[in-house]
Amino acid sequence: MGEQENYVESIHNEDYYRPFSTPNISHESMIFTGGRTTEKLNGQWHYVEDLYDVGFRDSWHRPRATGPSGPTEPWDFNAAEGELTDLPGCWNVIDPRLFYFEGTVWYSRSFPYEAAVPGERLFLRIGAANYDTKIFMNTRYLGHHAGGSTPFFVELTDVAQGSNELLIGVNNTRENDRVPMKNTDWYNWGGIYRDIELLRLPATFIRDFTVALTPGSGYDEIAVSCELSDRVDGRALLAIPDLAIEQEVEIQAGLGNATLAAKPDLWCPENPRLYEVSLTFEDDSVSDSVGFRQVATDGTSITLNGARIFLKGVSVHEDDAENGKMLSDEDLARRFRHAKELGANFMRLAHYPHDERVAQMADREGILLWEEIPVYWAIAFGNEATFSDAENQLTELIKRDRNRASVILWSVGNENADTDARLSFMSRLAQRARTLDPTRLVTAACLVNHAQKRIEDRLAPFLDVIGLNEYYGWYEPDFDNVREVVANSSPDRPVIISEFGAGAKAGNHGPADQLFTEEYMEHVYQQQIEVIRDLEYVSGMTPWILYDFTCPRRKNRFQRGYNRKGLIAEDKTTKKKAFFTLQAFYRELR
Repeated sequence: MGEQENYVESIHNEDYYRPFSTPNISHESMIFTGGRTTEKLNGQWHYVEDLYDVGFRDSWHRPRATGPSGPTEPWDFNAAEGELTDLPGCWNVIDPRLFYFEGTVWYSRSFPYEAAVPGERLFLRIGAANYDTKIFMNTRYLGHHAGGSTPFFVELTDVAQGSNELLIGVNNTRENDRVPMKNTDWYNWGGIYRDIELLRLPATFIRDFTVALTPGSGYDEIAVSCELSDRVDGRALLAIPDLAIEQEVEIQAGLGNATLAAKPDLWCPENPRLYEVSLTFEDDSVSDSVGFRQVATDGTSITLNGARIFLKGVSVHEDDAENGKMLSDEDLARRFRHAKELGANFMRLAHYPHDERVAQMADREGILLWEEIPVYWAIAFGNEATFSDAENQLTELIKRDRNRASVILWSVGNENADTDARLSFMSRLAQRARTLDPTRLVTAACLVNHAQKRIEDRLAPFLDVIGLNEYYGWYEPDFDNVREVVANSSPDRPVIISEFGAGAKAGNHGPADQLFTEEYMEHVYQQQIEVIRDLEYVSGMTPWILYDFTCPRRKNRFQRGYNRKGLIAEDKTTKKKAFFTLQAFYRELR
């Protein structure tokens, strides 16, 4: 017998994943969706978990041989035989068997399609799926996307027919070379947890569209840029009715740029003024609601529209006990109500890109935002593939939200050790953010230099604003050390205290020196506020965190699988004593 005569590829081939590693679906395929009509594919999908990756090993996407009585050979998978679930959603909360599941879950459904006009192009958009997503349609593999929190697009035009079968494999396995890596401090939700949509577009369409005040222009010049799907020449028409603007934008080789004189009312938390803006090119048109404002630094201050501002903030996670990362409009609205009740004008969206509805709501509500990517803790900083993943996630986030007036800070990471590899990795990300968007500030949440007891990080010269995570009174029990850090520090740029806090189980009361009591947490906030209030270089703070959130690493008798540093319990209703301490301070700053 020859050595290959008993070889069964689906059993013996451990290189089964390689055929599905390309092509990548990246930021290059993103499409501006503002003002477009989409067709939702939300709703009922079949699903089945695949712990052993049999779907890839055995090519589940391929058709099976059939005869008059059905399949002519046994099978381990059939899309139509899976259980049903509603998407978007997280598999951890739809099926108790999958609460801690890490691996691939396959989703499948059919949909009809008929082109509305000749030459129509069809695209699939997925708002987010955690983490590695592989797309198949009508037995063909179309590509994969890496990253658990940003939107991605794939063209279906060449494979679409009257009746179509979509098969999507989503893998949430934690890996050390992913972004984030294996070790995090939040829950690893899995699934397609944001909208699934179809877009019908003309043969040549508007791929990207950006509108903002020109930095340093004196608030009287608007810059517009656009990119088409093809390298064609022509003219697009820009309109901002409330500013009496209707102007042509020249397109050369698919790119258009223009500046125009205008005096818009400036967007700010007290006056979140938005303007309807549209762009039309031939058979395609897009629109957006845009606020015009400028954010900058002045020494150790942050300025909004030229005036110094103190960012009264709070950190937030995407997490819900019933829905995981699939958040409803009601849940998002509650977040804004609580932030405003707290007296906040600022939120840090930790530690990954949140739902795009958050920035849209923040534009309307007048809440400033810090947005970030999950370059978290011990990322594989020496791995160039890991950098490419992080760079793509950053680019997708910026392309998605750079028309949002509320977003004033892009963060390139959180709590990373100050190593040479990390410095190279994150400084390149900072430069990428500036290249893509010169209208906002770049930051990262850094750690205190505990050895020297001062604010010090080699990444700081590459940042506009230093984010500082410090837990004096909690992980560093001796609160007097924070006063020594303050005395030893004289940063040359603004600092935001991006994290501080303490854990408390709601309703657990006791002495102020007893861990996990509301009184202990309240005392930590009181001490932190007394230190921060007199620091000129501190331009804001985002204490950790608005709500208690799910975290499997935290298992003591008070935590029970939750990070208990929330100002409000996981029921998103019960406020702890520290909530009112912070509220009083923010009201004092008015």
